[in-house]
Formats: sequence, C-alpha cells, structure tokens
Amino acid sequence: METEELLKKRFAELAQKSYQKNQYTFTGFLGLADAGCFYEMEKELSYVPYQLWGGYQDAERVMLRFGGEELMGYEEEFPISCLKVSPVSAKFADVLTHRDYLGALMNLGIERDRLGDILIAGNEAFIFCTSSMADFITENLVKVKHTSVSCSSAGGILPDPDRDCEELAIQVSSGRIDGVVSKVYRLSRGDGAELFRQKKVFVGGKPCENTSRLLKSGDVVSVRGYGKFEFLGETGVSKKGKLNVAVRSYGKR
Repeated sequence: METEELLKKRFAELAQKSYQKNQYTFTGFLGLADAGCFYEMEKELSYVPYQLWGGYQDAERVMLRFGGEELMGYEEEFPISCLKVSPVSAKFADVLTHRDYLGALMNLGIERDRLGDILIAGNEAFIFCTSSMADFITENLVKVKHTSVSCSSAGGILPDPDRDCEELAIQVSSGRIDGVVSKVYRLSRGDGAELFRQKKVFVGGKPCENTSRLLKSGDVVSVRGYGKFEFLGETGVSKKGKLNVAVRSYGKR
C-alpha cells in the first residue's frame, strides 16, 4: 500500500536525521498497524537507538522515538501529556464510551496521530495526547455526547489498569494463539483465521501471522477492532482432555 510505503519512508528519514544531526526525533502516535510497519524494517533502522512509548506500560497506541542517551549524551522525554476528563455534573452525566470520547476529539479537528490511548475509569476518562495538543484540548473539549465536561492535567495519576478488565476462564484444544483468539472473542475458526490473514493480530505490539504460535504466560495479544488480552497461563485439563486457560481481557484503548 502507498500509505505503508510513505510511512516507512518517514521512519527512515527520522532515523537518518536523528543519527546525522545527533538529535532526538519523534513520530506521532502510531496504531498497531503503523507500529507493525516499523517492525518490518526494524533491522534496517537498528543503526540508531529507538524506543516505543505511549505514556504508560502496555499502551496500545505508541510514539516512536529515534535516539538514545548512549548516542546523544543526553536524555529527552517523549512529548506526551495525559489529561483527565470529568463530567461537570456527575448526576446528569451520560455513560460515555471510548467511541464517544474519540468522536468528540475528532470533531475538534484533531488528527488521529495526535491522540494516544483513551482509558475509561467510571465516569472519567484519561486521554493521552501529544504535549503540543494538551492546552487546545483542555480549552476546547467541553462536551462529550450530551455531557458537559472539564479537562485538566492528570498529574501522573492513572486509573488502575485492572479496573476495567475481566478475567476469563476458557477451554481450548491447545495454547495455540489462533484457538485462544477465537475463543476469547467468540469467533468461528474461519473468522479467526481471517484476522491473521489481514494482519490484525499482534503479540507484544508486534505483528503475528503465525497461527500456530504457542502463547506463554504474560503474552499480551492485541486484535484490531476487538481489544486485547493477557494470556495468564494454563490452569489444568478438563475431563474431556481440553486445556483450561485463563486470560485477562481488556476493551479498546
């Protein structure tokens, strides 16, 4: 795809600029597919240090930084801010979803690559964004759906990552990733396989096309359009010989 080629060209330019000018360079926020494009050329760009970070551990949308303290001689933080969005009146607030918050932000004319993950915690949301957009969002995001809201800096306080998740006990034939993905999201075998063909499955942020990959405890699997889950491991074998496993499932971020 032309967009993929343009993105890869941009990665190469940023890496070269960082190396030649001895300065840090940053992308905007990358979705799973965009980050996958980077991993396809990871070895090609390994001549310069890099890091992916989204503002907190296990963020789904991340920013890519080229450069490192060992090369530059100094450290430069990622230009990422986190804002807390709260209803002006909790009593009259709608139940707002990730889509509601994202829609309100996009209606302000904000480009998607300026926005990172959006974490929902009760009737509040935590929005990660580029630091250059923080003031604009704080001043202009005054309503989400029909709810009047106020924005302020989160001040480093984030919701408990386990607060909006669900631990599931499922049975599968084996620990193969295709079977676990299909079971978690209640998909047919064919629909599950199609996700791999369309490169919509990622493990630890990296694309996974190997449907027979065996998951291990701690693996974080993201599926575009569905959410993500952490594979917690095997818990035993059923009387019918099925493998009992546990996963921690998260919604979209």
